[in-house]
Amino acid sequence: MSRIALTPGEPAGIGPDLSVMLAQTWRAAEVVAIADAELLGARAAQLGLPLEIRAFEPDAEEVDDPPGTLCVHHVPLQQAAVAGQLAPENARAVLSTLDVATDGCLNGTFDAMVTAPVHKGVINDAGIAFTGHTEYLAERLGAQPVMMLTAGSLRVALVTTHLPLSAVAAAVDAPTLERVVRTLHHDLTARFGLSDPTILVAGLNPHAGEGGHLGREEIEIIEPLLERLRAEGMRLIGPLPADTMFTPHRLDGADAALAMYHDQGLPVLKHAGFGKGINVTLGLPIVRTSVDHGTALELAGSGDIDSGSLRAALDLAIEIA
Repeated sequence: MSRIALTPGEPAGIGPDLSVMLAQTWRAAEVVAIADAELLGARAAQLGLPLEIRAFEPDAEEVDDPPGTLCVHHVPLQQAAVAGQLAPENARAVLSTLDVATDGCLNGTFDAMVTAPVHKGVINDAGIAFTGHTEYLAERLGAQPVMMLTAGSLRVALVTTHLPLSAVAAAVDAPTLERVVRTLHHDLTARFGLSDPTILVAGLNPHAGEGGHLGREEIEIIEPLLERLRAEGMRLIGPLPADTMFTPHRLDGADAALAMYHDQGLPVLKHAGFGKGINVTLGLPIVRTSVDHGTALELAGSGDIDSGSLRAALDLAIEIA
């Protein structure tokens, strides 16, 4: 049995709810919630769900917890969390849960980590520069990760992630694109077991530049790089117009699609499988998966949420760890 670290994310959001809900059913791995134990107990009571908390013992053998039980590595909050009410005082505790999970994956305590959503704004309000899980893990691990989301058979990776649109074109340079394509190709092979993956690659501009009339990035950067990598044997199709890249005809036989920026690829992915999607961070020395949605502060404590994405993220973490 594998052991998976779960970070519930924003204490005021639905992450604690999802963790409590996950505890109600059997899991195919020992799930260790890295969180404030009192928060989880209080949220379970608010939801009217039974929860027995077992303190985590890292040197003990993995335990197959019965439904209604959750193993917890206690990381205390600085201020009691209220569902739906952000508290910058708890920002450092949230980041501490990520540190504990990451260190545990590196030292072999955990086989993978699964993260519930964090609220980027409240962390920044606490005076801590933070743009997202992916960037935080990149800095902490000295890695250059690639964000990929999956929903069913659809996999969408990104060349750039959390950048303003005005900064995207300058960020799509040949070295960055080469690194991203190589990372995507490597992890599709090594983690997902695809021996010869086919990857669709979007252009940056409308109509993939329209032969240079709508931008020259395709001609000067994207196509030459893809040609060079194709000469090495990679199956890369593109650059393709993003507005037709996700049609059934194009996706048939493709193993992944690579978008140049966040909102070029992810609206399609989330339309295809919102609530069941999974965020996978490629290019790390550890396995990390996450949900495909945000903190949903307005739903925290209501019980009116779908835990499908978290369960899917857990299943994938177990599969590829």
